[in-house]
Formats: sequence, structure tokens, C-alpha cells
Amino acid sequence: MLSEIPDHLREHLLILFVGYNPSIRSGETGHHYANPNNRFWTILHRSGLTPRKYTTEEDRDLLELGYGFTNIVARPTRTALEITKEEYQEGRELLKQKVLKYKPKIVCFVGKGVYEEYSGKRNLGWGVQQPPVMEGVVEFVGPSSSGLVRMKIEEVVDIYRGLYDLVAPYQQKP
Repeated sequence: MLSEIPDHLREHLLILFVGYNPSIRSGETGHHYANPNNRFWTILHRSGLTPRKYTTEEDRDLLELGYGFTNIVARPTRTALEITKEEYQEGRELLKQKVLKYKPKIVCFVGKGVYEEYSGKRNLGWGVQQPPVMEGVVEFVGPSSSGLVRMKIEEVVDIYRGLYDLVAPYQQKP
């Protein structure tokens, strides 16, 4: 069985990125968004959220930018379809505890399904969700960065530019 990968968390993050669960490749390497087909690092850079394209091995370094990582389910799987209802229920409660403890300004759900499992809401649009599940936190839904997603990368990047617009006022100017 593959190991869970560590969360990268600290108090008062600008953005806490929440994925479904780690891929097999992430479980093997111990890093978030490690599958070579995953477009996460490209999306962050092209949307303006990072000054350059980071590598998966640099995932912890994004804490310096105020970005953290966790998943609604910690167990690595080949696809999100392998996640059980019980795992989602437990993950939902753990995620709420993490948000309360670390108080990020924005929680970005990397995939509509992640937010649906967290919130119980359906028929969502992209971007900021109202009302939030956790009062005082901006909840943003972006497309999954998985290579399996059929959206063109330009469309995905445009949605994540909305996240950049939310966080830009908080970022330090050089």
C-alpha cells in the first residue's frame, strides 16, 4: 500500500489547494500533483499564481508564496472513483478542521467533485461559491488539473486567473 503524502500547511495561507486524493505517482514520490500528465504546475504559472513553473518536487516551496496543499482523501488511488463514501465523509470533517485551524484566506477546490463532496452542493459554477460552507473563508472551485479533464488548458487557465485576481491584492510587491 502506498503512503499518504504529507500536507503542506501553515497558519494564514493565502490559498489552500484541495485535491481529491493523491495519484499513484504522488504516493510513490511523496509530492503533490506528481503525475506527469497532471497540468497543475502549468496552470498555476500560466494563470499568474506563480512567478515561474514549479516542479512537483518543489511543492513544499509554495508555502513561501502562501500556498498550501491537502486532499479531501489522503489515500493514493489510480482514479477518484476508487474513493469510498466513508473516506469522503471522514475527509470532509478533517478538511473542515484544517480550515478552522489554519485559517486560509481562500480554499481552492481543484475539481467540482471535490467541492461537491465537501459541501454537499450540486450544479456548481466555477469560481467563488456562495454561501461558503465555512464562514469567513472564500471558497473557489476550479477545474481538476488532471490530464483526463477534457477542457482545453486555455479554458482552465482562464478560470484560475479568477483565483489570481482574488489573491493578487494580498501578495507582496517586489
